[in-house]
Amino acid sequence: MIKALSGVELLPQGSVTSARGFRAGAAAAGIKDGESRLDLAVVVADTPCTAHAVFTQCAIVAAPVILSRERIASGHAQGIVLNSGNANACNGQSGMAAARTMADATARKLGIDPQLMLVASTGVIGVPLPIDRVQRGIEALAPTTDGGHDAARAIMTTDLCPKEAAAAIEIAGYRITVGGMAKGSGMIHPNLATMLAVVTTDAALHPLVARSALRAAAETSFNQVTVDRDTSTNDMLALFASGASGAPVIQPDSLQAVDFANALEVVCIALARQIARDGEGASRLITSIVEGARNDVEARRAAREIVSSSLVKAAVYGRDPNWGRILAAIGNSGISLDPDTVDISIGNIPVAAGGSGVPFDTAEVSAAMGAEEVVIRSHLHGGFGRGEAWGCDLTEDYVVINSAYTT
Repeated sequence: MIKALSGVELLPQGSVTSARGFRAGAAAAGIKDGESRLDLAVVVADTPCTAHAVFTQCAIVAAPVILSRERIASGHAQGIVLNSGNANACNGQSGMAAARTMADATARKLGIDPQLMLVASTGVIGVPLPIDRVQRGIEALAPTTDGGHDAARAIMTTDLCPKEAAAAIEIAGYRITVGGMAKGSGMIHPNLATMLAVVTTDAALHPLVARSALRAAAETSFNQVTVDRDTSTNDMLALFASGASGAPVIQPDSLQAVDFANALEVVCIALARQIARDGEGASRLITSIVEGARNDVEARRAAREIVSSSLVKAAVYGRDPNWGRILAAIGNSGISLDPDTVDISIGNIPVAAGGSGVPFDTAEVSAAMGAEEVVIRSHLHGGFGRGEAWGCDLTEDYVVINSAYTT
C-alpha cells in the first residue's frame, strides 16, 4: 500500500482530469481490426501549458516518439492524442506521416495550434497505422472534465485494468492537484520510460521546475518498475502544467518546488505500482526495498535487480523462499557491497543475516509469499542509501500471452 509523503493527500477516484484546466475523452476508432472497444484517447488543456516529457532510451524509436520529442522541445504543449492497438513503430516515412496526421487532425478538431499537440501510440510494432480509422475516431472525440477514466481505458493493450492516480497538496496557500494515467503490462523495463503515461497539474511551473521534478519523479517511480526486462520503442512520460489553480509560478530551488516534486512523486509511484501489479500474467506484486547502500542510486539499482531476476520472480510465483536468488541478484547489480554484511527478509521474516542463512519456518515464509504484495527487504550495512522497486511474479500465463501476441 502506497503511503503519501508528508502533506500530500491521495485522492480517491483520481484521474488525469483531476487537475483543473484539463479535459479528456476517448473513442472507439476500430484500430484493433474493427474491435468496438475504446482505443483512441485525448488529454487537452484549456490553454497552452508549461510541459516536459521523457522518452524511451531504446535506439529504435517509434514515429510518435520522434514527433513528440520535436514538439516538446519548446517547453510548451497543450494536448496529447494517444492510441492503443498499433505502435506505429518501424513504419518508415509513412509512419512519420501518420503520426503527424494523427496529431494535427486532433489539433484542428480541438481548435489548438498543431505544434502544441503531442502524439503517443502503443500496440503491435511494424504494422502500418490505419490512419483512416484514426481520423474517423478523432472526429468522435469530445473531451470533458470527467473524461479521464475513459481515456485511461482507451490506452490499454494487454492491461487488465486502467491505471489512474491523483494527489493534492497545499502550496503557498493554494490547493495544487496532480493527476495522471498510465498504461503498461508487458515490455516493462524503463530507462525512461517503458510505458505511456500522462501527468497533469494545475500548478504554474517554471520550465526548469517541470523538467527537474519530472525527471526526479521518473527515477524513483517508473524507472524502478520491471516486468520482463524489455524496453519498448514507444515509451513516453509527459507532464502538462496548466496554472489553473491561480497560484504563483513555482520557481527553481524553492521550497514550493520541493513540495510540488513530492506530490508529483506520489502520483508517479502510485501509477508505477499499478503497472507492476498488472504485469502480463502476474498473480502478485513484488516490492523490493534495499537499505544500507552507499547511496540512493546504488540502493535503487540493487532493488530493481532483485525484481528483475527471473529466478526471484519464479520463486515468488512458486512461493519458494530461496533467498540465495535474492542475494545473487544483489551481487549482479554492480554496486559496491560486502556480501558478508547483507541481511534479507521476506514478508518481514528474516531469512538471511550477514550473507548467510538463518533458521526460519519454511511454511511460514512460503505462506507470506502467497500474499497479494510480497515485500522483500535487504539491508547492506554499507551506508545510508535507500531504494525501492516494483515488479511481479513470472507465471505460465506470461508465456501464453507473449507467444500469441500477434496471432
